[in-house]
Amino acid sequence: MLNIANGQSTLLSNDIKASEPKWLGDGHEVVWLKEGENGNTSFVVSDALENGWTYVAGTVAGPLSSLKLCNIEPGMVAVAVAGQANPDGSLHNPKDTPKPHSSARLYDSLFVRHWDSWIGKERNTIWTALLQRSAPHVTHRKGRYNLLAFSNALKGSNLESPIPTFGGTNHFDIGREGIVFVARDPDLDPATHTRGYAYFIPRTDLMSVNAPNPIKLLVPGLEGWATSPAFSPDGKKICALYQKIDGYESDKNRIVIFLGVVGNSTQSTSAQGVELLRSDDGKGLWDRSPSSAMWSADGSSLLVQAEDKGTGCLFEIPFHPPSASGHDLVKPRKLTSKGYISDVVPASSNSDKLFISGTSLVDSSIYYILDPLRPENIMIVSSATHSGNLFGLSESQVSSIWWRGAKDHPVHGWMMKPSFFKPGHKYPLAFLVHGGPQGAWGDQWSTRWNPAVFAEQGYVVVAPNPTGSTGYGQDFKDAIRNEWGGLPYEDLVKGFEHIEKEIDFIDTNRAVALGASYGGYMMNWIQGHDLGRKFKALVCHDGVFSMTAQCASDEQYFPVHDLGGPLWERQEIWDKWDPSRFTANWATPQLVIHSSLDYRLTVAEGLAAFNVLQMRGVESLFLNFPDEKVSLPNPYSGECVLIGIVMGILVYSRPYLLTVAQFSESQTSSARAFLAQSNPPNSFSLAPDSRYGKPFADTANLAISS
Repeated sequence: MLNIANGQSTLLSNDIKASEPKWLGDGHEVVWLKEGENGNTSFVVSDALENGWTYVAGTVAGPLSSLKLCNIEPGMVAVAVAGQANPDGSLHNPKDTPKPHSSARLYDSLFVRHWDSWIGKERNTIWTALLQRSAPHVTHRKGRYNLLAFSNALKGSNLESPIPTFGGTNHFDIGREGIVFVARDPDLDPATHTRGYAYFIPRTDLMSVNAPNPIKLLVPGLEGWATSPAFSPDGKKICALYQKIDGYESDKNRIVIFLGVVGNSTQSTSAQGVELLRSDDGKGLWDRSPSSAMWSADGSSLLVQAEDKGTGCLFEIPFHPPSASGHDLVKPRKLTSKGYISDVVPASSNSDKLFISGTSLVDSSIYYILDPLRPENIMIVSSATHSGNLFGLSESQVSSIWWRGAKDHPVHGWMMKPSFFKPGHKYPLAFLVHGGPQGAWGDQWSTRWNPAVFAEQGYVVVAPNPTGSTGYGQDFKDAIRNEWGGLPYEDLVKGFEHIEKEIDFIDTNRAVALGASYGGYMMNWIQGHDLGRKFKALVCHDGVFSMTAQCASDEQYFPVHDLGGPLWERQEIWDKWDPSRFTANWATPQLVIHSSLDYRLTVAEGLAAFNVLQMRGVESLFLNFPDEKVSLPNPYSGECVLIGIVMGILVYSRPYLLTVAQFSESQTSSARAFLAQSNPPNSFSLAPDSRYGKPFADTANLAISS
């Protein structure tokens, strides 16, 4: 528990199986989920002011996550939580699944597999329950809460929510009158369509023994993805984010409002909402794409998070009931302007102030109080790294750079210097290309591709946001369609030229480029083109080698949209941006990293790139994670990648060449120290292996311990 008055924290539980604590009611009681050894989940209640006093309110027979609560009345709290359901609607517990007689799988529709898993018969669903306080047995204590009426809210509806793979609390909400959630259109192929809707289930339906009849919430003209449904504080209004284009996962999120749905006893099977900030040209009056939306504590405004030029900002939109035409001229007001917002909640149930968590490129975690009436005066409650000082980092290391890219469009990037930067000295360049491609480098912390890790090895890091990046307007993001190796590559070329001409403390003769996912695609594309000869080494993490191989990917709507159609209709475009067509030019040393459980970009892509490099005699290494997906959630794997990358680029881009045995102690000390600080529970050591004498560390000798 964090005391926001003094910034001090109190340990409520040291159980590593405890997760998702939530305040219970209006007092000091807290409830959290605890995973059992048998896969069951217990609802554990504690009083934050009585350290060590806990009890179990109830246990259910399977794993759960994404806990949400709503106070109905004193002593009664509505519960919504996510978990998988078996085909019969019961809670799925993987530990109770009998071992099959055969490992064979047979499919007659898509998905076959998604992200890192093969699709089984189980589906995500929302479970609802009540936590109700009983009469106390001891007069000086409050009665204990008991978990009651635990049931599958979507049973029999043929709807799945939260939507895999990353859906969680952002895909549903619970209120006094029922639940609202988003789900894909069940009649469409999920591999080729993104269309989804929000649905409302009244509380009376949740309490019924019959299958629910969810009310579909429609907005004319918006036929794409749906996310972030939320009830207003009075429970009568619903907001959500809808997209316009089916099959385009990076389309602009539009704020929609539904009035008159909750409490309508004559409701049909669907209801219509309206889009805020609409415009006649269909683009909208606000050229940003919100990632989440919520109501203020008094319901008078909407609070939305959106990327804006490399930052993750919070905006406030005063709410006025929209007219049927939807032309609402109230523009969003920016409340934050730097860093990256992680989450926002009301500071208390009766306060207009906000409690915000976030990060930056130098601070791994910060909590602060913000008053929307005076957003410039924030009150910092806690900073995990003391504004970066714990890592020896400071905001002075970070700056924005701009240059003219393709079609003379302004392109933005982040630059990060070493903490020991000295004017008059020259430093090698680490050129980081982000994934997506509809993504962006932001002023935020990361445990994967962290610019500070590279900067602290003596590099000046430049992290560009070329065509296709988010946070610079929808037109800039959409412009990557049919241009995967075109406009973004030209932006990067012009960015490198800008660095050569304008930034005198960067030694571009000692430059390396690195990227993952689409950034990995760009490494392979750069390798076959002129820019590839500018770098001493390239690092490709789970990148595309052959565009045709994207037919083996899971989400087929992704390449179909970005390349203008399926392979058999757009063969010329698929071929045009295929890195494998330019392998005759591959000559720069390259580290290839690929995870075997990445089913979007299969491991064959990494193997193909490594095979070509080896057959051409280009110095190269292949780093494989047989039990990891693209995001490398295992912190040990992330550390292994960071150390491997840092050691590789240290050698290739410095003016001297060292073998592993020569640099193992002298050159890795700062990497070890920094990464150890970044993840305190873990320690690691890099052992040299001089059998090969190659300038990459042999990661088989990378020992990581807890």
